[in-house]
Amino acid sequence: MTLKIYNTLNNKKEEFIPIKDGEVKMYVCGPTVYDLSHIGHARSAVSFDVVFRHLKRLGYKVTYTRNYTDVDDKIINRANKEGVQSIEIANRFILAFDKDMADLGVELPTHRPRATETIEEMIALIEKLTDKGFAYSAGGDVFFRVRAFKEYGKLSGKNIDDLESGARVEVDGKKEDPLDFALWKSSKPGEPAWDSPFGSGRPGWHIECSAMCLQLLGESFDIHGGGKDLIFPHHENEIAQSEAATGKPFARYWLHNGFVNIEKEKMSKSLGNILNIRDALKDYSPECIRLFLLSSHYRSPIEYGPGTLKEAEAKAERFYRTIERIKKEVPSAFTTAPDKELLRDATAAITAALNNDFNTAEVIGLVFKKIAEANRILDSNKADAKKDLTIILGFFKEAGAVLGLFQKEPEDYFKLLKGRVSLSEEEIERLIQERNTAREEKNFKRADEVRDELKEKGIILEDTPEGTKWTVS
Repeated sequence: MTLKIYNTLNNKKEEFIPIKDGEVKMYVCGPTVYDLSHIGHARSAVSFDVVFRHLKRLGYKVTYTRNYTDVDDKIINRANKEGVQSIEIANRFILAFDKDMADLGVELPTHRPRATETIEEMIALIEKLTDKGFAYSAGGDVFFRVRAFKEYGKLSGKNIDDLESGARVEVDGKKEDPLDFALWKSSKPGEPAWDSPFGSGRPGWHIECSAMCLQLLGESFDIHGGGKDLIFPHHENEIAQSEAATGKPFARYWLHNGFVNIEKEKMSKSLGNILNIRDALKDYSPECIRLFLLSSHYRSPIEYGPGTLKEAEAKAERFYRTIERIKKEVPSAFTTAPDKELLRDATAAITAALNNDFNTAEVIGLVFKKIAEANRILDSNKADAKKDLTIILGFFKEAGAVLGLFQKEPEDYFKLLKGRVSLSEEEIERLIQERNTAREEKNFKRADEVRDELKEKGIILEDTPEGTKWTVS
């Protein structure tokens, strides 16, 4: 099966052929660390985490770089507002981002460079662009001559003659052309600054990614990723300055994840509809959030609204309830090695889906088909249930490993859910006993009151032959 990737550069799905056989070099734009990370950051990180996992699963040696932008106007503004150094703000939110990613099960990339650690490389790249006539100094700033790079617009499809100064393109009287963008900004009071041949100052936003890629991945590499909002101008500018400097193709495949929309509108600070990862994790399990993010194809927008995370949590619970049932009814299925050929046939569907432009939604659909199949087998009391369930469990293990899902023991997952409720387990059990007593005494009014009281607090009761069980809604 051949891996095919939708390449934004050519606007089509293409067979993936790495520059060096057996190796993949990948760069993904990381966060600007001035605030807590939101669900949009999670969407990008989780999507490319699956890309990373699947490439390794296919046998590639993967060098994965994801950066931190730790010098930026937003960071400086927050630092000045709080009366602290910019580095303090950056360090605080790098730690917060790393914790959020760990909570969501995102694997660490090979390299996690910071912009402030790559200043020398940026200065050297700017000097090279200046020497080649692609950059010029003006009043302490250095700008890139956009029109000097003849292929400008090839990623975004924008015609340079039609472009006007946009939201992220500063209008500056020092520029030769309004479309030119800053590579270096002269120092201002209250801002961090570094010495350079162009004067004291700090780098522009776009130059850092090019410098990091050149340093850690080389002049040409395989995959560059990020959100769709970065296609223009950020990624377009990366291509221009990198290829102008080296004369070589920058990245061969460009992957872009879709937006998270909240109630039909793109999530943004200006609309005040940001959903922070930290806040989401107060009410939902990391498994639920990851499942929600991967249930749509990475290039498609995700619609978030009331109930979407609850739906994802219900799916995760259904999975773990099935595993719990198998452990109880056919425990030997967990200790029996699956037939290798049958397992290979079963898991080929996982590979086929992910080789089709990393279609995680299809894999998750396959998982829940197997969940339904497992429950049918258990209901039927088939003599060969153990053999069938062993293959299904092997399928779950492989799908879960590449998706970063379904890795917990059921008891650990349910313990995590139960830990979020305001009542203690002792108090819940006391109320369940009170309800059972009321039912025995035929005081059904009080029994219903207890059930409703628990339901209001997010506790759902289930009466089974083994007694009353509870879970979190």
